[in-house]
Amino acid sequence: MIVNPESGKKKKIKGYQEFYDILRKYGYDTDIIFTKAKGDAENIVQSLDRNVDLVISGGGDGTLNEIVSGNMKREKKLTIAPLPLGSTNDVGGMYGLDKDIYENLEDILQGKAKKVDICYIDDTPFVYVACLGDYIELAYATPRSLKKRYGKIAYILYGLKQLRNKIHSYNVRYRVDGVEYEGDYSFFFISNSSRIAGQPDVYYDVKLDDNMFEVAMAHVTTKKDMLKMLVLASTMDVKDIPNVRYYQTSHFEIEFLDKPKSSWCIDGEEYQSNSQTFTFKVEQSMKMLIPKESSKELFKEKNN
Repeated sequence: MIVNPESGKKKKIKGYQEFYDILRKYGYDTDIIFTKAKGDAENIVQSLDRNVDLVISGGGDGTLNEIVSGNMKREKKLTIAPLPLGSTNDVGGMYGLDKDIYENLEDILQGKAKKVDICYIDDTPFVYVACLGDYIELAYATPRSLKKRYGKIAYILYGLKQLRNKIHSYNVRYRVDGVEYEGDYSFFFISNSSRIAGQPDVYYDVKLDDNMFEVAMAHVTTKKDMLKMLVLASTMDVKDIPNVRYYQTSHFEIEFLDKPKSSWCIDGEEYQSNSQTFTFKVEQSMKMLIPKESSKELFKEKNN
């Protein structure tokens, strides 16, 4: 079990002995390893013995991203389980893990190991979303001290300072399955998830094992349009919202004809790159241990 001690829900942990006790009940001999700096979780996973049965990610989406990134660099992939402890836990929420921490752990250990699609931006893997556009940098720019103190509200508090900024629009050339298009868009979401930025049911029919991912690009020019789009996203499938171009694909290339004003955000963390051209692809080579109920809705194959 790899734990990020800076995660938002650390204060809700009554004691680590209970983790040991629960895991022992399910037949696991467990080590709990604490990260000390960014990148630690990735390095820890890469160095683990090949006979490890399970790696539990105790942290937020960023911690899970690091663990999956380290796992994808291994020749023999390990089974990963997300135990949400962060201030925002989109992946955990998607899997129905929004109860007591220890209940969540029990639900995971009673669950199923399922093959999952892992997406890539160039050569960097991400678990559930890569996005770019104004205000999206709040996910990685909001000070950690605010997130630890206020949880999800921290993003709102920090975001209020940015509301005067102009919404940028980008002229892009992109290719979907080899077909080329061009257009102007303000927001870009490449995802493999039914939940993004705390909003559930962004897509109604996402499957996490179909070797595909979803692409949504929105063109808005004013803050009023942006707020309207967010309201619609809470009531309907994103692909049905006006001014949103939607694709489902296994290969997507995009070229920004003018340099973006901000970085891509992948799984809540900044993806730094000097390039204006990005390639997205998908690979299915690892398993995630998740609650049984989630496996019924989110997966195409019943016994994979």
